[in-house]
Amino acid sequence: MKADSVRTIFYALGANLAIAAAKTGAAITTGSSAMLAEAIHSYADSGNQVLLLWGMKQAKRPASADYPLGWGKAVFFWSFIVAIVLFSIGGLFSLYEGWHKLRHPEDVNNPWVAVGILVFGLVAETISLRACLQEVNKVRGDRTIWRWFRESRQSELVVILGEDVAALLGLALALIAVVMTMLTGNAMWDGLGSMWIGVVLIVVAAGIGHEIMALLIGQSADPATVASLRRFVETCEGVDQVYRVLTLQLGTSLMVSLKVRIKARSAAELVSRINEIEAVLRIEFPEIQWLFFEPDVAD
Repeated sequence: MKADSVRTIFYALGANLAIAAAKTGAAITTGSSAMLAEAIHSYADSGNQVLLLWGMKQAKRPASADYPLGWGKAVFFWSFIVAIVLFSIGGLFSLYEGWHKLRHPEDVNNPWVAVGILVFGLVAETISLRACLQEVNKVRGDRTIWRWFRESRQSELVVILGEDVAALLGLALALIAVVMTMLTGNAMWDGLGSMWIGVVLIVVAAGIGHEIMALLIGQSADPATVASLRRFVETCEGVDQVYRVLTLQLGTSLMVSLKVRIKARSAAELVSRINEIEAVLRIEFPEIQWLFFEPDVAD
């Protein structure tokens, strides 16, 4: 079963646009720094989802003489751009806004408006996160969410999960900041809330960026897929020993290189065996786009 990344992205996009509009109104009405930081975060997230959709569209472009392995990695590039946007526009702006508010505190007007918007945002982001986790659960098997995050090769799903978690934490921190400002009458809490949100966004962006960087450099298929490939080839008729299974993740597709010892009495039989193995491999693993087979008698 495969995760539907497009469905997850549209859930996140709808939630973020609704929340961004509501937060903007609340930030103007209340003058809350934490609310403004959250509004900017939501607009940045909305733009990020558009970038992910564009990356997924680019990744479907066919191979050419200049790009013999295709455009699959385009989705990794745009996912990395999203991490940078989250770090800069989201995280650094929130830190700046919080620091500015601490140095020049301003009262928060109509705080109950901010509270209502933040509660609405928490509900909307929870729905988005739930949709994302439904897709993640289709592919993570018995792995924990953290282990899946570290091992997954679906960069767009990794980004959406990270964004949703950051958004929920940010909304919770903004709500705490506004409530503390109401209770104490001290606008310092609003500035601190903005800075807390900035730290959360920077940490999440750094984590996403680290994972996507590995895919851009050239990461293999996830360990479970590599193990399944090896087991399957070992059971194929005529295979005596599997020496090497090398894979390269190209967006949603794979390049696979096999070094195998095959039982064959002639060159014609050897070629026939290889063709048979390649055919059944492509049926069992339809994500394989490029398949290279090297028969040998030793590693």
